Amino acid sequence: MIRVLIIDDSLFIRTVVQDMLADDTEIQVVGVASDGIEALEKIRELKPDLITLDIEMPKLDGIGVLERKREFSPFPRTLMLSSLTSEGAEMTKKAMSLGADDFMLKPRGIKNIREIGAELKSKIKNICTIAYVTTKPASRDEIAKNIVLIGSSAGGPPMLDVVVSNLPADLNAAVIITQHMPKGGFTAALAARLDRISPLRIKETENGDILKRGMVFISKAGYHTIVSSYLDKGGIQGGKIVHADSPPVHNVKPAVDKTFVSAAQVFGGRSVSAILSGMGNDGGEGTEAIKKAGGVTIVCRQEDCLVYGMARSALQREAVDHVLPLKNIPGKIEDFVKSISG
Repeated sequence: MIRVLIIDDSLFIRTVVQDMLADDTEIQVVGVASDGIEALEKIRELKPDLITLDIEMPKLDGIGVLERKREFSPFPRTLMLSSLTSEGAEMTKKAMSLGADDFMLKPRGIKNIREIGAELKSKIKNICTIAYVTTKPASRDEIAKNIVLIGSSAGGPPMLDVVVSNLPADLNAAVIITQHMPKGGFTAALAARLDRISPLRIKETENGDILKRGMVFISKAGYHTIVSSYLDKGGIQGGKIVHADSPPVHNVKPAVDKTFVSAAQVFGGRSVSAILSGMGNDGGEGTEAIKKAGGVTIVCRQEDCLVYGMARSALQREAVDHVLPLKNIPGKIEDFVKSISG
């Protein structure tokens, strides 16, 4: 049983979050707090396993609570509930740097708050079971000859935990993850969080990044991540990242299709793609491009996804080689990369 303390200055949010968690037999809400001072008192008294933490609160805000976590041993695992604003993004990055374990974006409009219920429960369980990686192998200054491409949207972040934490440290490929998120800094916070739980090194994309073996890149929100051909001084062919400030595709930016299609043109049959949870049609065209280029394509099975629109768009194009349980996707990626690495 995971014991949860809900911390938010909004009575409505406290009530709704408590209600969303009430029907899960693995989660018990042990208390609520409306400001940071009350939160610290409740943490001492109730010793919860996890807190959901708002950033903007009276008396002491969420950042202030995290700045005092050294007073506790242990401090509960922490899930930030972040507003969809640029200020919210900056505060979320700061919260992650202070030791918050994960974050969730509150939907636009109070009427949509219940949409996050399933993902909220999934994140709480993930946070309380995931292990942090304390050591990583030395960085490789080696051009990636193979590419792994992952696309996800709503419901995707908890699934990314499973994938990146189970990819091997010696993966002979670069990885690009395109996760739909609003711009302003949230993808940087996502990259920082995933870097804690993966044996691979993970960073947000920068324009001009060279795709190196053993590196994972999170597509920066607000730009399409395009993969272009790159030739190093030794004549080795690889790829590099170009940020494109072109219009949204499928009403999103970054778009999975943009990344997958461009990567297929550069890496061809040395590409493997995976579509996780997400609504809409993004990813279908890109999966088809990978398939036609001779690469291997994967989608997660429906029962493991919060939303199945993206995966279904790939299936409808008859462009999918494997439909797999989430837990089997990292192994399939590893097997494919080994098979083409000689």
